[in-house]
Amino acid sequence: MATNAIDQTRRMLSLVTYLRERPGAHVQDVARAFGITEDELISDLDVLPMCGTSFRGGDLLDIDTDGDRIWWHNPDDVAEPLRLAADEATALLVAARAVATLPGLRESDRLALVRATAKLETAAGETGAASSRLSVTFESEGGVFAEVDRAISERRRLWLRYYSPARDQLTEREVDPIRLFAVGHTYLEGWCRLSEDRRTFRLDRVAEIKLLDAPAAPPELELRDLSEGLVQPAAEDPEVVIEVGAGGRWVAEYYPHDRAEERPDGGLRITLRTPDPASLRRLALRLGGEGRIVSPPELADSARRAAAEALAAYDGAV
Repeated sequence: MATNAIDQTRRMLSLVTYLRERPGAHVQDVARAFGITEDELISDLDVLPMCGTSFRGGDLLDIDTDGDRIWWHNPDDVAEPLRLAADEATALLVAARAVATLPGLRESDRLALVRATAKLETAAGETGAASSRLSVTFESEGGVFAEVDRAISERRRLWLRYYSPARDQLTEREVDPIRLFAVGHTYLEGWCRLSEDRRTFRLDRVAEIKLLDAPAAPPELELRDLSEGLVQPAAEDPEVVIEVGAGGRWVAEYYPHDRAEERPDGGLRITLRTPDPASLRRLALRLGGEGRIVSPPELADSARRAAAEALAAYDGAV
């Protein structure tokens, strides 16, 4: 059965604990216990020595195999309580928030990541504050780009399994591709047969893609002018007001807005427009104590409920 990077990462984390408790374990026994082939296990073992408890290269896992048995030579060296420098804590927080947006991530894993991130934020304190002003996203795999590019050149329809962060779900849809373009990330613009409308898809959110035999037949459309950016709110879009603290001022830099008013605490009161206000609920959760949605009231209530559910999941963790 094919596995993705998320499944492999989960397996390798379990593998570390398994090997620590079983010094000199036989390759065939470990592979059988994890339900993988010996070649897949050897591939995991090739990666583990590049992992450890420091981003600076120290305390790496000294694990090797002779093809029959697996030896971990320094398990005690990496068992000491982890102490992170400010830059390491910041890097971990930024990476954790980025991983939480990956398509295909199981909801249980997403909640576990939220809990772990909250613990790290508490432990990092002021040293991790810079992480709230940084963001990282994962660019698409070359295979996705190649399939889209081929579909455009051959005028063929695509089938996508696509992750929507606003709805936090994967949807399946057929798309007649129109063009590829880059505005910060790489996007596919196409005619979506599910919504019967023009849609834009970020390639790094495509969980699965297939080139179909059906010909692509998008309607004649005038290409959008992207010189002012991908997101260009319209005057008729709903208005949203967000208040952020000093640590959330970056929102005004990343989100097109009508106005940003200074607040006495060093924060901002930001007014913006968006065709999909629900998409800002994730932003409110990301801001945590550094921001809140003021209006519309129903969106503010929705964000509070989402935050309460996340906290409840954290409190219920063992």
